[in-house]
Amino acid sequence: PPAPQEAGARLYPLHTLSVANIPNSSHGKTSARSSTIPTLEGLQSRRCKLLEEDSPMVQASKRQRQRYVTKVGKCQVNLGNIQDKKRFLSDIFTTIVDLKYRWFLFVFMMCYVITWVLFGFIYFLDAWVRGDVGHQGDPEWRACIENVDGFVSALLLSVESQRTIGYGTRMVTANCAEGVILLIAQSIVGSMIDAMMVGCMFVKISRPKKRAQTLIFSKNCVISRRDEKLCLMFRVGDLRESHMVDAKIRAKLIKSRQTAEGEFIPLEQSELNLGYDTGEDRLFLVEPQIICHVINRHSPFWDMSAESLRREQFEIIIILEGIVEATGNRCLAAGMTCQARTSYTEDEILWGYRFEPCMSLEKGAFQVDYSRFEMTFEVQTPAASAKELHELKELEQQEHSTLSLYWDHLLQPCALPGP
Repeated sequence: PPAPQEAGARLYPLHTLSVANIPNSSHGKTSARSSTIPTLEGLQSRRCKLLEEDSPMVQASKRQRQRYVTKVGKCQVNLGNIQDKKRFLSDIFTTIVDLKYRWFLFVFMMCYVITWVLFGFIYFLDAWVRGDVGHQGDPEWRACIENVDGFVSALLLSVESQRTIGYGTRMVTANCAEGVILLIAQSIVGSMIDAMMVGCMFVKISRPKKRAQTLIFSKNCVISRRDEKLCLMFRVGDLRESHMVDAKIRAKLIKSRQTAEGEFIPLEQSELNLGYDTGEDRLFLVEPQIICHVINRHSPFWDMSAESLRREQFEIIIILEGIVEATGNRCLAAGMTCQARTSYTEDEILWGYRFEPCMSLEKGAFQVDYSRFEMTFEVQTPAASAKELHELKELEQQEHSTLSLYWDHLLQPCALPGP
């Protein structure tokens, strides 16, 4: 019989990706030593090792595997070995917006500090070359840059010019053309930096990414019968009173498989129908709603029963998209689209359960109790797959039609012969 470790690895792989068994060189070594008689210490250590592998902690660790999307919606995919990194510089606006806040603020401050220091150094160099630094206080000297006696005063002139402060003590005069050109160049560069950095700050603050934190999903999926059909269901809700406009929901099944030709496809994505053909995937998300996926012939769960669900290995990705109502303008819809994500693995699906109602009518208005959002209760659900239930139903209908024809034949009056 297979060892407990091999059985556990077969039932609960450690990773989402599963590859074919790779032969290990250690098998040859163990076969060569099989002729020797093991010692008592070796048998004792092997027995302790088997007992440790059968412990609940080890079995729980074997069931853990890497998720494709976390419960909070973060994609667990790291991009590496990117050769052409110049593409990020070609879209510098999106690159800056995607930075973390600490790096974004660092870039924000350095853009101003570098320009202030650079133009301050040019002001000081111009004043030093023209001799304005050595003729401070001389009324007969026609200075190009007045009241600049060092680098610090030139830096203050640069800050005052770019931020349009203008204290009036330091200034660029009309006695030199390069000073006027330098002042015009700094004004243009400062305006460009203001437009870009303030625009980046506004976009980063107003991004509806945090809006997804108030869109919640149920911790588990449930499978039960609804309208005599086996359905996969989960619950979604919105905690804010400002609702999502044009909310749409869709689901993806992430599962690795091997084709008939032997090709291994890791993390293959397939669509789960949540009512796309009937428009049920478009939600008016005012109260918590239960999203239903009917398990029919086109569903990937058509052949799955309660017993086979324990041996499967897959992940369901739920994506909820909508427009933030707080913008109040359809023109801003493209920039204010919010997306919330979550995922369910096979061990987070409860077979034979149903969600408890969380709405009630109180004082002329509907009251939502979010403390019952995650609650489920067990219902009578057959453990067979949807395919088996459908075949059983067809067989019962066929037997019923056959029986009805038989009784109709028996109850038909016999034709009496004539006189």
